Amino acid sequence: MSEVMPDTEAYLAANPFGTEVQASEIVENFAFFDDWEDRYRFILDLSKQLPEMPDALKAPEHIIHGCQSQVWITHHSRDGRLYFVLDSDAHIVRGLIAIVLSALNARPAADILKADVDDLFAELDLIRHLSPTRGNGLRAMVARIRKIAATECEAH
Repeated sequence: MSEVMPDTEAYLAANPFGTEVQASEIVENFAFFDDWEDRYRFILDLSKQLPEMPDALKAPEHIIHGCQSQVWITHHSRDGRLYFVLDSDAHIVRGLIAIVLSALNARPAADILKADVDDLFAELDLIRHLSPTRGNGLRAMVARIRKIAATECEAH
């Protein structure tokens, strides 16, 4: 188990995405909304459930490049699972982070590499309703998570 800063431990404990809130639940909730204005509001509501990353972790080496907004990522490995700490300075991106974490957080690295996040995005019709730069940022976020998972698999 990697050493976790106390404030990071609070983030991990407070983050419901991937533990309490699964991607299937988000897909189910999305189906209730008839238009994208309501879906955007739902994504913004998800952003409010994502805890803020401790400021000490918002360091340049944790920035995901390729995102329109600032997005930071770090992770911890515990009991064979990867736990991600992500945050952004944009509310809509925080909601997108919540969706990604609902599918990939608190999973074994091998499962993260097998997960079809593109299928989740297609099911939510997400990419079509984001600006091209937001879509690229979302893909960059998933790529970074997959790279972390691949590194973890290689180490074991």
